[in-house]
Amino acid sequence: MPILMTAEVRGQTPEGYDGVLAAVAEAARKSPGFVMHTSFPVDGGWRVMEVWQSKADSDRFFAEQVVPYLPPGIHPKRTTQDLHSLVLP
Repeated sequence: MPILMTAEVRGQTPEGYDGVLAAVAEAARKSPGFVMHTSFPVDGGWRVMEVWQSKADSDRFFAEQVVPYLPPGIHPKRTTQDLHSLVLP
């Protein structure tokens, strides 16, 4: 079942986010189950939103590809929501 993953990243800076994205963007594109990624600054940090074909795909990618590149002291709070529908081009 497709999911929306939202990560609230308190204390993340644009530079910190850009560094992580540069390290993992290509791996995300090639990762099983990946659909889309977007992000934006919020008060006190950064918000990341991704759509994945399953929670397991999202969790695996986060553990294997994102965690090793997180700046010291940055601990995203991740939540997921099952999606009722997903329309792709």
